[in-house]
Amino acid sequence: MSSLKVVKIGGSTLGSHDTALEDIASLQAAGEQLVVVHGGGSAATEWLKIHGISSEFVEGLRVTGPDAIDVVTAVFAGLVNKQLVAGLQALGARVVGLSGADGGLLKTRQIDERLGFVGEVVEVDRGPIDALLRAGYMPVISSVGYWGDKPERLMNVNADTVAGEIAAALGASDLIFLTDVAHVRGAEGEALNQLVARDVESLIETGVASGGMIPKLRAGVIAAGAGTRCFIVDGREARALRSVLDGTPSGTRIAA
Repeated sequence: MSSLKVVKIGGSTLGSHDTALEDIASLQAAGEQLVVVHGGGSAATEWLKIHGISSEFVEGLRVTGPDAIDVVTAVFAGLVNKQLVAGLQALGARVVGLSGADGGLLKTRQIDERLGFVGEVVEVDRGPIDALLRAGYMPVISSVGYWGDKPERLMNVNADTVAGEIAAALGASDLIFLTDVAHVRGAEGEALNQLVARDVESLIETGVASGGMIPKLRAGVIAAGAGTRCFIVDGREARALRSVLDGTPSGTRIAA
């Protein structure tokens, strides 16, 4: 198990004046190795609307047809990725932005024809990440992969899923989801401080966990199963990331 940290920044918290980028930059400056995975769903929805394409979701996954995949790729791998890179560099971080298609990082397969160009990760090639980390750079990864059966095709992959798969593949010590909720909630609305795999599936099957929380929880189970500490925390709170890594209880932990 390495001391590497994987941080997933949700599209819902991007640009909300939190301290996530400052925390990430300061952690790198202090000698920590980090990999950042990001979403950008709200930006994608906005740009799809501009192009006259409606947004539809199934269990938290965006239906991505032939027109939508071009817009999603441009937003995730282009606009949002480079905004994050520029923001982190402005804070003194050494950063390289890439997508899961670069260097063959994320090989995927189609989940369901009804979802279109939406992929699930079947293989993580850690080579590009390791090369950047050895050179002193922090990889900032957008959730676009390639279709293993049709390598010329780009695929939209849920960013939470990407974060979980990368954390597991790298043997990361920690995976922190920075999102817009303080805790995962139970059936009675109670805050849940810790979950294990069987609890996660129960929450999903009963409909208590829905929408974008489903891929977060399942990704957390994947990472936890590989020995990674996993937390879902409110990224809008000041110093949320530093607090978790400093051992201050926050949000919901997913355990193996």
